[in-house]
Amino acid sequence: MKIAVPTSNGILCMHFGHCDQFTIIEADPEARKIGTQQVLTPPPHEPGVLPKWLADMGVNMIIAGGMGQRAQQLFAGNNIEVIVGAPAIQADELVSSYLEGNLVSGENTCDH
Repeated sequence: MKIAVPTSNGILCMHFGHCDQFTIIEADPEARKIGTQQVLTPPPHEPGVLPKWLADMGVNMIIAGGMGQRAQQLFAGNNIEVIVGAPAIQADELVSSYLEGNLVSGENTCDH
């Protein structure tokens, strides 16, 4: 599986549409192991662009701090599962926590 985390300096950016990079992490959920990581600069943020861009790269999930309801619907329409309310920590720590079943997510930090 491929998991995308919107980041700034390797740390989760609390609003995915305002991040300057995405960390894409390949993971093996059965073995609970992280594989390769890529840090990519996203295209300009416009409605629908990021879900398609990530789907075209084979991303299955996005872990975010905050994301509006419309964006969540667009990701779902591209077969990308969305987890919101994640803490602002390193991308690989978030993915490891998810794989171990320990990812604590709080409130969606986005209000639109």
